[in-house]
Amino acid sequence: QVQLVESGGGLVQAGGSLRLSCAASGRTFSRYSMGWFRQAPGKERELVAIITWDGVRTYYGDSVKGRFTVSKDNAKNTVYLQMNSLKPEDTAVYYCAANGQPTTLVINPNLYDFWGQGTQVTVSS
Repeated sequence: QVQLVESGGGLVQAGGSLRLSCAASGRTFSRYSMGWFRQAPGKERELVAIITWDGVRTYYGDSVKGRFTVSKDNAKNTVYLQMNSLKPEDTAVYYCAANGQPTTLVINPNLYDFWGQGTQVTVSS
């Protein structure tokens, strides 16, 4: 089992920045690739970013490319999502998730094994 706890969400004005953190406990963190997803009310869960276990490979959803950056610190068992130039349409609950294929960038959320409880991000216009 891997337990994931997100933090860092909140209310920010458009154009501002936030950094989300996802702290992991349980099984060896480095055995997992990590994903960030988000879900807005009435919408499907959307891929935000993925990072492999070693932090070498990353993947971003089209709507966040160039604005968001995902990173991973295996020594701290933590994955981060730096969000810049935030827009009102970024408003959602953000979730981190762990996938047991450490070198693969897994896009399908249904293939992730463990999920955090989510953290709310609200961007005002």
